[in-house]
Amino acid sequence: MEDVWRREAPHVLGALVRRYGDFDACEDAVQEALLQAAVQWPRDGEPRQPRGWLLRTASRRLVDARRSEGSRRRREERVQAEPEPGATAADDQLQLLVLCCHPALTPASQVALTLRAVAGLTTAQVAAAFLVPEPTMAQRISRAKATLREAGARFEPPAPDELEARLPAVRHVLYLVFTEGHTSSGGADLVRHDLAGEALRLTRDLHRRLPDDPETAGLLALILLLVARLPARTDVAGDLVPLAQQDRSRWDTALTAEGIALIERTLPRGAVGRFQLEAAIAAVHAEAADAGSTDWPQVVVLYAMLDQVAPGTAVTLARAVALAEADGPQAGLRLVDPLLADRRTARLHRVHAVRAHLLERAGRREEAVAAYREAARLTTSIPEQRYLNRRAKAAG
Repeated sequence: MEDVWRREAPHVLGALVRRYGDFDACEDAVQEALLQAAVQWPRDGEPRQPRGWLLRTASRRLVDARRSEGSRRRREERVQAEPEPGATAADDQLQLLVLCCHPALTPASQVALTLRAVAGLTTAQVAAAFLVPEPTMAQRISRAKATLREAGARFEPPAPDELEARLPAVRHVLYLVFTEGHTSSGGADLVRHDLAGEALRLTRDLHRRLPDDPETAGLLALILLLVARLPARTDVAGDLVPLAQQDRSRWDTALTAEGIALIERTLPRGAVGRFQLEAAIAAVHAEAADAGSTDWPQVVVLYAMLDQVAPGTAVTLARAVALAEADGPQAGLRLVDPLLADRRTARLHRVHAVRAHLLERAGRREEAVAAYREAARLTTSIPEQRYLNRRAKAAG
């Protein structure tokens, strides 16, 4: 039932905001409808059309809350006149995505609000994506909704120049949704196929509407290539299988071919951005028959370019791994070790995990065991904990 709610709630919220315009009140009504479903559905059974049920229930809640305005009958008549959700559901959700990326919000708030309202992530999951405490993220999301209300933000298609200004935030949101699906920030499952699939669907919709935007095409190519690997990313027990050990015959060949073709068409068209470079790196891996035949020098060059365009901890770590493959583990450690001196990055489990891998390759096994254990202690992902503890045992 939770999967149904997560899938349908953003569509219902988009439909309500399109009709009524008050983002905050509409989200409250959706939450109340979900609470009613939690009580009623286990008792009476799941309705044949969960989205329609949630929309009608949330609409009644919203209308009841506005009864004092004397317009209940007009609103109810308008709701009855609307078609059942479905034909405009995709447009509603994409339009809601653009609304959440309103220029009155800071980029961080745009991403946080969209992850919560459109992708259906919990506040805890959004907080994990931003590496901040859950109460801090709850306050940020509340402030973002208040800012939209004060700015008089309307649920309507933005002008072309407004859309262009919001595109970087929209793409970043879709990327973070996929990232949470590809490697869940916590819990028992490493991969959340529902979120990865949702990110792919929304990115396809965005690319369909903006076929000439190279960064949107780059993002779609990247997600296609990474979704193609998901069948081999975990074993039968749900544990992590690193890229070098994956059975590449299990990769989705159709998605891989689509992703490679898309990035090859996109790269020659102009300025190269972050997502095009990440897709190009993924394509190099996809074209290798196995890990040993990967063109690591090309990957190193692409990561150096990515570090110029979009520097960050994740890029540094990935670049360190590529350098280790091309030039030896010491080259990678020279990039990773300085991250331990920064309190912000020293508490990230992936910093310790990558460092442990490089230490093990350098023959510094005692240090590698300690780093693997520290990475396992810091992560909240149970599959990652199991994998890192196994690596610590093997390295010892």
